Amino acid sequence: MSYQALYRQWRPETFSEISGQEAVTLTLKRQVESGRIGHAYLFCGTRGTGKTTAAKVLSRAINCLHPRQGDPCGECEICLALKRENSMDVIEIDAASNNSVDEIRDLREKIKYPPALTKYKVYIVDEVHMLSTGAFNALLKTLEEPPKHAVFILATTEPQKLPATILSRCQRFDFRRIAAGEIVERMMVVLGGIGRTATEDALAEIARAAEGSMRDALSLLDVCLSYTDGEVDLPLVRDALGSAGHGFVFEFAEAILEGDARRALLQIDELSRRGLDMQVFARDMTAHLRMLLLAQAAPEEAAQILEVTQEDAARLCEQAQEQPREKLERLMELFMRAEPEMKWAFNPRAVLELAAVRACRPEREKDNLEERLSRVEKALREGVRAAPAAAQEHKPAEKRPAAPAAQVKAPVASKAAPAEVPAEYLRAVEKLSEENVSIRQALREMRFVSLEDGALAVEFSKKQMMFLKILERKQAVLEAGFSEAFGRPIRLLMRLEEEKTASAAPVAGRVIAHSYDVFGRENIDLTD
Repeated sequence: MSYQALYRQWRPETFSEISGQEAVTLTLKRQVESGRIGHAYLFCGTRGTGKTTAAKVLSRAINCLHPRQGDPCGECEICLALKRENSMDVIEIDAASNNSVDEIRDLREKIKYPPALTKYKVYIVDEVHMLSTGAFNALLKTLEEPPKHAVFILATTEPQKLPATILSRCQRFDFRRIAAGEIVERMMVVLGGIGRTATEDALAEIARAAEGSMRDALSLLDVCLSYTDGEVDLPLVRDALGSAGHGFVFEFAEAILEGDARRALLQIDELSRRGLDMQVFARDMTAHLRMLLLAQAAPEEAAQILEVTQEDAARLCEQAQEQPREKLERLMELFMRAEPEMKWAFNPRAVLELAAVRACRPEREKDNLEERLSRVEKALREGVRAAPAAAQEHKPAEKRPAAPAAQVKAPVASKAAPAEVPAEYLRAVEKLSEENVSIRQALREMRFVSLEDGALAVEFSKKQMMFLKILERKQAVLEAGFSEAFGRPIRLLMRLEEEKTASAAPVAGRVIAHSYDVFGRENIDLTD
């Protein structure tokens, strides 16, 4: 007999052996025990989660001569006949290749004949969403009122494509993605049964790559077992998957987050020399950045949500801790866009390198204004310093704004320090921004001026008159928010800023100079 793949050789034969679908299997077992057998079932879920397996087990359980607590005994003549899959009473139909009206009409003619050996004649229709509209219409009446000896089990990965008339005639069961830990446990059982061994971290890597699919995990394990006659370890799994490994992904992410383009490009060169798939690495980077976002949002539950070890969860939280959320979102979008582009690119490495350079140089991204502005604001809060002498040597002397050295190094005295803005004001602005998304940008542009005798004065630049008009319509909401934050009635006074006096010139000069460094002189036009 030819070799049989592991996922077929180790297909569960009872409900109790099906991993990760306890809610579904418990319900089906109780229906078998009580004899409350439905005439039509619909099994939904992603690939490799046990839909077809559950359908086969159910077909044996409802026909078994001696069922055991809802499970088929596996020993009676009917169980043995159905296990060999040569019984005429259990018919499996692939709707992807048998989706015409004529085939469903043929089924309707044959279904009226009683089973030859079993109690129920079972029709398992896989990928049922592939049936044509005419075929669905032909199936409707039969599915609603089949003969007493007939049971339909429909399986699909895309239930949203099924007509509502079909859905309403079936008992629906949703199969969830299988957790990585449960996949590892099942692979350990399989390895014990065939007398092979694998390290726990190697199995965990396979489970993560399977993305919740038990069939994919066993197929990958089959490939890895073919690589060696000995123990399956982590380096072997990474070679089989074409993966760079978590350690390398962490290092690459660190280089990207630090803006070190040279280091990132050297790591891509190392990937190329090792012969790894660039598209797989881009997918790994997208997954890593997603984990950083989730670890930043829910650090306490990171290990549970991401299905990683506590050590990996702690490392993810540490890497994400100091990074702005907007930055992580931008990087994730970059690598998400790069992955499909690499599929059709003549040189996938060039696409990955371009994404890495863009990730390290946000000032070159035209659509990343907010991140660049935050860098300018941070520099202003800390006090703008003169650019290093080495950097100044590379700029033409005639284009540098003329400013006395004493003025450049002088601290900003004419502008109130950030500490003078009340903490209650900042909390109120943050809360109002979260509760009123439509005015979030206007609130960001609003500047605190003073607070005297319950009168809160704020101002906008003349170019931001639109934001002033927007907030004037929400004055009552804003005053209620500030009154709650300060614990007393607050009256909000909004105005446009006054003309700047000559004393503001040194500050303006420093802002302009720093803006040249961040955005590039060619991207800035100065107007009166």
